[in-house]
Amino acid sequence: MKQHLICIDLDGTLLNNDKIISGRTMKTIEAAREAGHIVAIATGRPYRVSRQFYQQLGLDTPIVNMNGALVHHPQQPNWDHLHSPLPKNVAYDIVDTCYDVGVQNVLAEVMDQVYIEFKNDHDITKFFQAGTESPAIFGNMKQNLASDPSSVLIHPYDDRIDAIRNTLTERHASIVDHRKWGAPFHVIEVIRSDLHKAVGVQKIAKEYDIPQERIIAFGDEDNDFEMIDYAGIGVAMDNGIDELKSMANEITHTNHDDGVARFLEMYLGLPETVLTK
Repeated sequence: MKQHLICIDLDGTLLNNDKIISGRTMKTIEAAREAGHIVAIATGRPYRVSRQFYQQLGLDTPIVNMNGALVHHPQQPNWDHLHSPLPKNVAYDIVDTCYDVGVQNVLAEVMDQVYIEFKNDHDITKFFQAGTESPAIFGNMKQNLASDPSSVLIHPYDDRIDAIRNTLTERHASIVDHRKWGAPFHVIEVIRSDLHKAVGVQKIAKEYDIPQERIIAFGDEDNDFEMIDYAGIGVAMDNGIDELKSMANEITHTNHDDGVARFLEMYLGLPETVLTK
């Protein structure tokens, strides 16, 4: 079979409900790489909290982080990376929007530096500080944030998710895009307009000279729309949202039932020794 590019979301897709890569999925991805296929991660997470899975899989490919706001090669610092931050004055306006509607917390990231408005959101703050060498900067973001942020992340109250997203659209539609994470937290991520995972997937495909029809992409949430639509073989997880499943070429098993592995084994015709494990 000709070489394919396999692009995989992390939370709700590659990672099972225990937030790990299952043994079967590890073996299947290893078999796919040994067969000559290219595997890349495409995630909303920043690199520091996706690095462990990149390393666990033994990847040597570029990675799409922050839903396309950062596309880079962890092993090649001089690779032609893509970093498209938000203007900081827009980030300030988003903070004001959050105060107007009411949220649990607001965070911003400048590459791997994290800014956090409130300290009392313990699980969120712990997650986003993981892997960073610089301590998070807490407090008033409009005073502390001096650089254009890679992304702004909003932790809304559950009953105000739609209100926040509607207000972002009304006030900032020409400047930003916003997407909701389904896992590990219900977070709204705000990035520069016209950025999404498909931007990174297209860049990686060009790097390896792989045509669109030989791109396999896996996802589960609304931040995977463009990637699934762009890929020649867009695969939605069975645990994914209905809107994504309706637009995907294929639907595989859930993230907790080795959906990525099962589809790759079938589609790429991997050895039966892998299929039985």
